[in-house]
Amino acid sequence: ALRALTENGRVAKLPLVIESFQTMMRVHRGEVECIVTSAQPLDSSYMSQLQATLESFITKDQKIMLTTKVDPNIMGGLIVQIGDKYVDMSMAHKLKTYTELLTSS
Repeated sequence: ALRALTENGRVAKLPLVIESFQTMMRVHRGEVECIVTSAQPLDSSYMSQLQATLESFITKDQKIMLTTKVDPNIMGGLIVQIGDKYVDMSMAHKLKTYTELLTSS
């Protein structure tokens, strides 16, 4: 496969090929990527509850591959991306939405 990329002048596409292969393998293994962003680090108790809640959104043959990120700019709440779904429950998003509502009236 590497030879084919080289011979066709597509070596620059190698990172994309690797990423696509990794995605296919995660799907094959039933792994569902989940990224949770919070304003502060989450404690272990909250992480356990979060993991259980997230697992209720997937089938029995799937497993959550949880990654957490900290972004103080969201001010509070969570941003959850699970598979192809995205839910922004952050305070920053709510403030932006309410500000837009108030300024448009």
